[in-house]
Amino acid sequence: MRTHGHQPGAERAVLAFTRLGEHGGVWFALAAAGAALDGDRRHLFQRAATAIGAAYAANQLIKLAVGRRRPELDDLPPLVPTGSRISYPSAHASTSFAGARALARMWPAAPLYAGALAMALSRPYVGVHYPSDVVAGAVLGTAVAELAA
Repeated sequence: MRTHGHQPGAERAVLAFTRLGEHGGVWFALAAAGAALDGDRRHLFQRAATAIGAAYAANQLIKLAVGRRRPELDDLPPLVPTGSRISYPSAHASTSFAGARALARMWPAAPLYAGALAMALSRPYVGVHYPSDVVAGAVLGTAVAELAA
């Protein structure tokens, strides 16, 4: 994914999109908006935010335990900086799939999962994750959201 589809416009769009997923930001924002706008289900949106945070925390612990280094291609450096050189599992995928799973209890699932998948796939595109990092993150996030339910 780091070697195909990298026209300047596509790169700009993916870079802007992937930044929304830093530390689960876009998913926390969706949960907060839901809590603010839907008082009857505020507790469900708060639980969704808890699931997103728990997925992020679990992800960081697993990253430290596994210690897998990010991909490095001599002729194709990553398009975004990262906080560490550890890649497994993808935190963007973990928080995105936790957010999609938790928020799908209140909102239509298809657009949430489409957003989660796009966010997860943005990470190999920008050169900071292997595909297996993304798959592991998606599984972790989904599992954490299920446990939080």
